Amino acid sequence: MSTNQHLPFLDKSDPTIWKALNALALEVSAAAEAAGLERQTLELMNIRISQLNGCSFCLDMHTRMAQEAGATTQRLAQLPAWQESSLFDVVECAVLQVAEVTTTLPNVDSRRAALRSAHDTLGDEAFTAVEWAAVTMNAYNRVSVLSEHPVRRRKQ
Repeated sequence: MSTNQHLPFLDKSDPTIWKALNALALEVSAAAEAAGLERQTLELMNIRISQLNGCSFCLDMHTRMAQEAGATTQRLAQLPAWQESSLFDVVECAVLQVAEVTTTLPNVDSRRAALRSAHDTLGDEAFTAVEWAAVTMNAYNRVSVLSEHPVRRRKQ
């Protein structure tokens, strides 16, 4: 066992597996784009999943990416309360619903109802693309949380 205080970064420990996860992410991104999902919507989903998982590294990265995709500070601030906010459209709400269900895995009845509702809004192609995107984001969160990836201060 290593005497280092910090465990190895999981993404650096086996580059082949890390490349496979990144290849999955590229496929998922292509499927989401083909389904007509907007980049900003997916970044809002990534942020919400990262909030639920407590992944500071991914929160930092995807907040910047969401802003680059056009997300406003107001909408980003409202994201934890998206269900109570009028700032998110029906597609964004469906995507956020899938994000939360995929991340928290509530009881089977709640999970089924939420996913059926999201599916009714999104349709087959977008729904499955969002599910895969949420699964993939959760995987990235776990890599970052378990690796304790640091967030470095940036100049505004």
